[in-house]
Amino acid sequence: MVVIIGALRFPPGSIARARPHLEALVTATRAKDGCLSYDVAEDLFDPGLIRFCETWPDQATLDRHLQAPHMVPWRAAVDELGLMGRDFTVYDAGSSRKL
Repeated sequence: MVVIIGALRFPPGSIARARPHLEALVTATRAKDGCLSYDVAEDLFDPGLIRFCETWPDQATLDRHLQAPHMVPWRAAVDELGLMGRDFTVYDAGSSRKL
């Protein structure tokens, strides 16, 4: 399993415009890309920060997601919305346990 934890930072004033693009991205990813989970949330205490938490069965599935057609309009929207920062870390979760 592959786990991704990350964040994108936008100007706080662009978050309202980002929401429809995020909804389209999340909906398409959950429906088409084979993810185990794909969650996106606005940080309640840091305006403009969008956090991502994703789990994928394997690297090949993640790679297909990154090349999926619905990623093209999302990447264009990110540029248009004034992306200020990007920080994602990929973890290999070969074993897991519930807390």
